[in-house]
Amino acid sequence: MAQLDIFSTDFQNRIWRRQFFFNAFSALRFNGIDGDYAEFGCWGGVTFNMAFMEARRSGHPAKLWAYDSFQGLPAPESDKDDHPIWKEGALDMTLEEFHQVCAANQIPREAYEAVPGFYSDTLHDLAADAAPVNIALAYIDCDLYSSTMSVLNFLLPRLKHGMILGFDDYFCWSATQIAGERRAMLELLENHERWHLLPFMQFGWHGNSFVVEDRALLA
Repeated sequence: MAQLDIFSTDFQNRIWRRQFFFNAFSALRFNGIDGDYAEFGCWGGVTFNMAFMEARRSGHPAKLWAYDSFQGLPAPESDKDDHPIWKEGALDMTLEEFHQVCAANQIPREAYEAVPGFYSDTLHDLAADAAPVNIALAYIDCDLYSSTMSVLNFLLPRLKHGMILGFDDYFCWSATQIAGERRAMLELLENHERWHLLPFMQFGWHGNSFVVEDRALLA
C-alpha cells in the first residue's frame, strides 16, 4: 500500500506540473511574450522535459536553459535553509545523466544549454547582459532560501513585463522556518518599486506562480 501511495502521489505531481506548463506556455504564446525558458534545479529532468514538450505544443519557440549543480544540494548557508527533507548532497544527478534523460525524451541537444555548478559560483558574477537576457518563463526548483536568493538576484535585471515565474517549492516550509523560496521572493520582490507579481496559478500542494507586471502600466 505504501508503494502504491508513493506512486500515486508522484503521478499526481506530474499531472499538476504538466498542467502548469501547458497553461504557462499557452498564456505566453497567446499574449505574445517571447523569450527563453530557464530552469533552476533540474533533478530527474522531468519538469525540463515537460517544459520542452508544452513549449513546442503551444508553438512557443523558447530555447531552454538548465541550471543545476549536478552534484546535489549545496550545504545550508544559514538556518533559513532549514528543512527536514533537503540535506547537502540530496537530489544528486550528474550532467551526463541529465543529457541522457534529455536524449531519451527526444530533446535535441541544440534546443537547450546546460550550465553546471552551484548558483553562488555560476550566477553570482554574471553581467546583466550575459545570456540569457530575454526570459519568458523561469522555473525555480532549488528548494533552499540561499539558492533561491542567488537565482532571483540573477533574474532581477532580466525581469520583464509579461514573463512568468514558477516556484516549485513555494509552500514547502519547516517547523522552524517559512518556505525558503517564498521568503526569498518576498524579500526581493514583494514591495519592488518597478515590478508587481500577479498570482497566476497554484500547482499541486507545493507550487505557485506569478506573472511579472510593470507597475508603470498599473498607474
